[in-house]
Amino acid sequence: MKSTRPNLVEDIRAGLGFYTRLPVAPTPLDGGALARALWTGPLVGVLVGGFGAAAYGVAAALGLSPWLAAALAVGAALVITGGLHEDGLADTMDGFGGGMTPERKLAIMRDSRIGTYGVSALVLVLVLRVGALASLADAALVLSALVAAHAASRAALPAFMTWVPPARTDGLSAAAGRPSGASAIAAMVLGVIALGFGLGPERGAVAFMLVGSAGMAMAWLCRRQIGGQTGDVLGALQQVGEILVLITAAAECPLCP
Repeated sequence: MKSTRPNLVEDIRAGLGFYTRLPVAPTPLDGGALARALWTGPLVGVLVGGFGAAAYGVAAALGLSPWLAAALAVGAALVITGGLHEDGLADTMDGFGGGMTPERKLAIMRDSRIGTYGVSALVLVLVLRVGALASLADAALVLSALVAAHAASRAALPAFMTWVPPARTDGLSAAAGRPSGASAIAAMVLGVIALGFGLGPERGAVAFMLVGSAGMAMAWLCRRQIGGQTGDVLGALQQVGEILVLITAAAECPLCP
């Protein structure tokens, strides 16, 4: 009989297969495998952040400006993830902004076409990410910031899924179901560790509070707009969390030494 115990290697393969374009897991993943693997999001985030930082380092070594290097770093992360979370952000903004009823909002979010709200959101998040990285202007700082941002922003997703019910009876989020409490805690611990090592204890604490506040705000908003969360909402939350960590890394303020 096949064992139902957690398998570290299988979970990591499933996490890589879901969060990235790397051909390491069966496609599509079944909901149960995905739910079990969501705790690996921060680990995958370390890989994605490192990939982006490598692109920045190569660009900087070639003498490119911090803005060009930062744009290439963001582009490298987009390549390895296939724009998974950016797509969710665009769909969420189109649905929340363009629909008058929860049913209409969900229908718009499922539509593969992109509208004005979605385009505007994508432009904004790309500019903010590139700008934050460019202001760091140092390959080592970019590496620590990207790893922290990609890890911590994915760490929040399992807890959000356990807190906010699915808005649909079908779809990716509904199929995955609610992750276990142990999975949510494991992801959160990994995210906190990434913030502490990547930003230091003070900035890490600030980033943790900002990401947590964003999660609470998103929980209120998606309940009000569509009655729960979807895969698109999770993508939007990841994007917001990533930006907040990068801005914290780049900020100059008394609370962020």
